[in-house]
Amino acid sequence: PLLFRFARSSEPWVAVEILPLWLHWWSLVSRLVACWDCWPSRPSGPRRRSGRASATTTRRTTSGRICGSGGMATGFSMDEAREKADAGHEIAKGIPPAEVLSALQKGNIRFWMGTPSRPETSAFERRALISKQFPLTAILGCSDSRVPTEIVFDQGLGDMYVVRVAGNCLDNTTTASLQYAVYHLKVKVLMVLGHEGCAAIKAAQLPDRDIAKEPECLGNLLSSLKRGLCEANLKAVRDAKAHDREAVTTNVKRQVEKLTEDEGIMEKVKKEELIIVGAFYEISSGIVDFFHEVDAIAARNIAAQERAAPMIKRQPSRGVLTRLGDEPKL
Repeated sequence: PLLFRFARSSEPWVAVEILPLWLHWWSLVSRLVACWDCWPSRPSGPRRRSGRASATTTRRTTSGRICGSGGMATGFSMDEAREKADAGHEIAKGIPPAEVLSALQKGNIRFWMGTPSRPETSAFERRALISKQFPLTAILGCSDSRVPTEIVFDQGLGDMYVVRVAGNCLDNTTTASLQYAVYHLKVKVLMVLGHEGCAAIKAAQLPDRDIAKEPECLGNLLSSLKRGLCEANLKAVRDAKAHDREAVTTNVKRQVEKLTEDEGIMEKVKKEELIIVGAFYEISSGIVDFFHEVDAIAARNIAAQERAAPMIKRQPSRGVLTRLGDEPKL
């Protein structure tokens, strides 16, 4: 009303000067309204005298994430955030590896069926992640842009410890990262994830003279991948899609076998604190096949076989649905 009164006055320049101030005031009011609408869980009932949030009730989702309910979900202090993180960490410690693996399988089913839960966290849940992380899964995956690991398994912030590198291969850096996840973060599932149409695996099958033309670091990576592929077996596979799948799964199995050479990791497997598994992601369908699993039973079989034939390290494959340690040594 003030603006219109000045606009009708005999001095129109006054309205011109007032207009920017009015627009600025209106912008501030709009922002305050938007912030109020987005503020999480505004209290609708009477206020508590203490002003502190009530005790937290936590629950675990099917993906293994810890969600809070009750008064604590409305808090934003760092003390409340640390309390939430500590409560979630305690629940995560009691989840067995087999249940974590089952949750990953269910998450992938939701993804490829087009019914993901999209577990984005609230502002308070993100704040709770500042003090600590306690992922249940560590994944060595490919850096391919078509394989967004958290999305493929329908997981959220803090659920997965992901190491991505071309060809999902182990070297000093990736091995050290996974060791940190196993020894310090106490993950329950350690996965090597390959995928359909992996360009690194295709390039690793090129002749040595072509690999030598690549930049030094890239050439070294491809040569390392090439040494783990069974070229004679791959040449016998004529179908292009089957050849691609066999090459990728062969590389995944080789990386899993490298992980089993870590005595500390295998000790956790024997104690049923960890499961190692290989997986293949089919881009065309969205489905992840799980194979080459190393659990406590497989670990004992491996130990027995190594005592019987300690010089033989490589194990034959019966196909995608292989459980490492179930086959006899060649």
